[in-house]
Amino acid sequence: MIDAARAAGRRLTRDFGEVENLQVSRKGPSDFVSQADRKAEEIIFERLAKARPGYGFLMEERGFVEGSDKSHRFIVDPLDGTLNFLHGIPHFAVSIGLQRDGKLRAGVVYDVMRNEMFWAETDEGCWLENRRLRVSARRKLSEAVVATGIPQLGVDGFDLFVDEMVSVRNEVSAIRRFGSAALDLAWVAAGRFDGFWERGLQQWDVAAGFLLVQEAGGTVIGLNKGDPMTGSFAAGNPSLAPKLIERIEGTVPAKKSTTSPLLRPK
Repeated sequence: MIDAARAAGRRLTRDFGEVENLQVSRKGPSDFVSQADRKAEEIIFERLAKARPGYGFLMEERGFVEGSDKSHRFIVDPLDGTLNFLHGIPHFAVSIGLQRDGKLRAGVVYDVMRNEMFWAETDEGCWLENRRLRVSARRKLSEAVVATGIPQLGVDGFDLFVDEMVSVRNEVSAIRRFGSAALDLAWVAAGRFDGFWERGLQQWDVAAGFLLVQEAGGTVIGLNKGDPMTGSFAAGNPSLAPKLIERIEGTVPAKKSTTSPLLRPK
């Protein structure tokens, strides 16, 4: 998975240097796909399919690819932060997760422009290259810097997001929005962000990042009694994540939150 992420990253680096020459097709308002996405995904697919014949895939561009091995599936986002990429903003990542029998077992998030490889395996911890990572130790929201994602043009939920942001902003030190959920989660695992929340993401955006956070000692909690893998969640250390949930759910009908059945409990 690390080898495949680095190979895709090399392709993205070359394309990023020629971003103005990319042929870009439009999938929807503010939702673009470029040649870079497809080339990177093809590299990842070819390498992983060769290394693990029979494994299935869930990929942003290809969708579901059934494998003869029904127990294993790779979940791949070849370019998380496409809009950043297409605007020449050097903040995007390759994200690869692996499920075994429906449980997340390994994850890789590669920050291409910073050449930072975040990875985790079940019971093996979370790492930045060869350095062990832990979530932040802060316990007070007033000291926390949290990240989020703002709904883009054409995506529902902006009014709810504004209400949530106001509620959270009244409690935390600061809010950041960088444009790559995979990297936001990796930075939570590294203790750079104290928490992160968003709604409406896809599995390929979050699968690898969820395991990074968990193996770094953090927790991922679904919003409004939902499964985090449906894309609406908050993440952080075990002290701050529930407090963040309380602030967010205070803007909508409150229900008990739950951790995903796909996340192995400690």
